[in-house]
Amino acid sequence: MTRAAPAPHLPTPIYEAPLTDTARWLGHLGLVPFVLGALLVWVVNIEAHPYATLALSAYAAVIVSFLGGIHWGIAFRQTAPSASLFIWGVVPSLIAWVAVMMPASAGLVVHGVMLAVCYAVDRRVYPVQGLQRWLTLRFRLSAVASVSCFMGAAGT
Repeated sequence: MTRAAPAPHLPTPIYEAPLTDTARWLGHLGLVPFVLGALLVWVVNIEAHPYATLALSAYAAVIVSFLGGIHWGIAFRQTAPSASLFIWGVVPSLIAWVAVMMPASAGLVVHGVMLAVCYAVDRRVYPVQGLQRWLTLRFRLSAVASVSCFMGAAGT
């Protein structure tokens, strides 16, 4: 089976990164704080409510930042990386930082949107970098995480 050559303006992928069972398991385990956080926002008493929303927002910010940071790792693999990988790599962190400081009703919406935006960016970047195998898992994880943020926002 022969592969089509990538477009000349795109970097050649170094290799196709495998989707491992460990990554799949840990990715799903990483959804526990999202789902649990969204649930707690709806069920805790009024005194604990600010802590539940902050916990969900802080965890979402960590994950959004992680998703941006992956782009730095992609860039580090390359001899002459595109500046856009580094620039995009910091944008999610900056937006997540602002979202944590916002009232939870708005900040959790920002986190949910950023999780979806990160996925949309990855849909463009991952195939070029030989990482397309990760997109199905990324979609599932991002969808559950985003919905959890939106549900948490609705519970505020």
